[in-house]
Amino acid sequence: MKTKILFIGFLFFIIVSCNVSPQPISYGNDGCNYCSMTIIERNYGAELVTSKGKVFKYDSMECLINSSLEENADLDEYAYVLTNTNGEQETLKNAKECVFMINKKLPSPMGANLTAFKNKALAENTQQSLGGELYTWDELLAMFKKTRN
Repeated sequence: MKTKILFIGFLFFIIVSCNVSPQPISYGNDGCNYCSMTIIERNYGAELVTSKGKVFKYDSMECLINSSLEENADLDEYAYVLTNTNGEQETLKNAKECVFMINKKLPSPMGANLTAFKNKALAENTQQSLGGELYTWDELLAMFKKTRN
């Protein structure tokens, strides 16, 4: 009986420790994995989750991208690449499905003026009123790679 309980406990530990999922950002407490600043801006947080479940949190998408470029990381190999979106504070969305805007009227924490939107319609609506340039995920990565070279 004791062996059976130990075995069940061991299986539970293995299952729980292998959980690959995002974690909520603790705004005002968590630090950015790239620049070490405390993550405060609820519209701009970002997160990477490896296929083994390790979570990296960032205060902005530009920190996430710059970190991955410095480490020559392939973002397609991550289980999750997530970002907060404009107007949906604290809700992490799949960055590959978002539309991004660069606009000085929407300053992000690290100065790239980069804001994510959950869909193209919201981004275009904001663009009509504030201006700015829109980018898909792939276009954004290409632009960051180009500016680093």
